[in-house]
Amino acid sequence: MVSLNILDYSLVDEGSSPSQALHETAELAKLADQLGYKRFWVPEQHYAYSIASSTPEMLMMYLATVTKRIRIGSGGVMIPHYSPYKIAENFRMLEALHPHRIDLGIGNSPGGRLVQAALHEEKGETKLPYEQQVGDIIKYLTDDIDSEHRFQKLIATPAIESKPEVWMLGAGGRSTKIAAENGTSYIYAHFFHPSPTGKEVIQQYRQNFQPSIFQNNPNVGVAVFVIIGETEQEAESLAQAFFMWLVAIETAKNPMHFPSVETAKNYIFSSFEQQKVSQLRKRAIIGTPSNVKEELLQLAEYYHADELTIVPNFPGADKRMKGIELLAAAFQLGS
Repeated sequence: MVSLNILDYSLVDEGSSPSQALHETAELAKLADQLGYKRFWVPEQHYAYSIASSTPEMLMMYLATVTKRIRIGSGGVMIPHYSPYKIAENFRMLEALHPHRIDLGIGNSPGGRLVQAALHEEKGETKLPYEQQVGDIIKYLTDDIDSEHRFQKLIATPAIESKPEVWMLGAGGRSTKIAAENGTSYIYAHFFHPSPTGKEVIQQYRQNFQPSIFQNNPNVGVAVFVIIGETEQEAESLAQAFFMWLVAIETAKNPMHFPSVETAKNYIFSSFEQQKVSQLRKRAIIGTPSNVKEELLQLAEYYHADELTIVPNFPGADKRMKGIELLAAAFQLGS
């Protein structure tokens, strides 16, 4: 059976606060741990009022402390903004305190221009190529002092024996090639950009995979938005709130909160927004637990995926907790 994971955005629900959202993420992680999910990841989202997870490493440390078994990871760290050495130190610290439970998901999303300007202020115009940044992180995580490198003898501390799992995140392009060449896992962002070429991209990763110190065989994940209701009607009402929120996010409106079911019910989509919603449906699986399970398994079969990561972006912490519980029962996790 394919492994099941969660990527949680720490949504700031209507009537809630960012602080409460982060505590709700912790409760969701603890429940996922008890239910038998394999991984629980959090993203790096800057200047998004309705998403509380801006610094995944800090949230990961808390989540790893309040859980026992589940792997905790970043989905992902946007490494062009940061020093590869500092990223390696951060994740070695996490791994040292929570050995064999830490995932480093690496991404390349730059964020908006204002975010980029603030994160790169006074860093100059010269930037390391993305491939080199990934290579640097791997050098530091593996204590490689034999290969040629501009900081050949430099070790990332704490110096420990275990390593976090490394995942490349993307929807094709460079991330697939980098994952294959460096022998890391790869996760395809179906929720971001479902494409007919996705199957091809994953096949290329498998064909070109080079065994590494991280793993001997390729490992593929697929991430998808999931909205789960006890009935089809409930799932659709939850989905309307999701569509309202994501349309706003992707048209640069930066909403303060994730809308409630009631707010979404009373919202009238423009003709442009209705067209957008029809496209968004391709990025999500919506329905009852049994229907969602069936579609997830079809998705895994289509992509030949080893793991599935659900992104439960629907309103209400109680609904999200109930949703992952119902899905775990449908998949018979932990049994």
